[in-house]
Amino acid sequence: MEALIIPVLVVLAGLGISGVKVTSSSRSMLVERLGKYDRELRPGLSLVIPGLERVVSHESLKERVLDIPPQQCITRDNVSIEVDAVVYWQLLEHARAYYGVDNLQAAMVNLVLTQIRAEMGKLDLDQTFTTRSEVNETLLKELDQATDPWGVKVTRVELRDIQPSQGVQQAMEQQMTAEREKRAAILRSEGERESQVNAARGRAEALVLDAKAKQEAVLLDADAQAKQQLLLAKARAESATQLAAVIEAHPAAAEGLRLLLAKDWMAMGQQMAAQGGSVLMVDPQSPASLLAALKGLQEKGGS
Repeated sequence: MEALIIPVLVVLAGLGISGVKVTSSSRSMLVERLGKYDRELRPGLSLVIPGLERVVSHESLKERVLDIPPQQCITRDNVSIEVDAVVYWQLLEHARAYYGVDNLQAAMVNLVLTQIRAEMGKLDLDQTFTTRSEVNETLLKELDQATDPWGVKVTRVELRDIQPSQGVQQAMEQQMTAEREKRAAILRSEGERESQVNAARGRAEALVLDAKAKQEAVLLDADAQAKQQLLLAKARAESATQLAAVIEAHPAAAEGLRLLLAKDWMAMGQQMAAQGGSVLMVDPQSPASLLAALKGLQEKGGS
């Protein structure tokens, strides 16, 4: 009897050791009993009964990266583009993911591809480049809702590259070249126009300054001539006054002065006639007439 008990105990001990499972941190194991889900083994030491129970799935609970391969999409304006992406996700409920879907990662890849095609179809080509952040947020929201029944949490979605077809790239390059040439032509025309405006403004200012200079020169010349005539008139008036005084004081000198004054008086009369002034009729042989003319000239000079 004792010989029979010892082998049985050895067999049971061996079975117990083989049924001990150690689950590491941030990992999860699913255990089935007789083909039916029984429990989830969390980090630590657990016992699985050999023959009755078995571990059917062993998964990480850490955040993972799902690489989405490039795929062809059609935009709203019928442009063919190639888009790839990366998805960050985390397994929250192991049992729901294992029993809810077959091949979780393949299902997620197909779901992401479908959502990307749908979002690209809502946008024009230009919008796919300018609204990338908005598209990432929309994809994150939709994928998180779609994967929730599988016990999966999608934490981030990033569109990595958006590549138009070769023909579209060439058309875009031609368009960019045309836009740059257009901007350069506009800048050149604006520069030429500004240069012409500045040149015209400079010519106008030069003409104004020249006209002002000429006007000032004319005014200065006229003022100088007026002052000269005034000084000449005063000088002649003073000279006439002195001659009149000499003739009046020395009647004997009248004959000698008469000849000298007659010549100057004739020239003075011609000058006054040329300037439009009144001409005094004087008899050079008459001292009284000369004296009266000199007095009249004195009075005009003083006025």
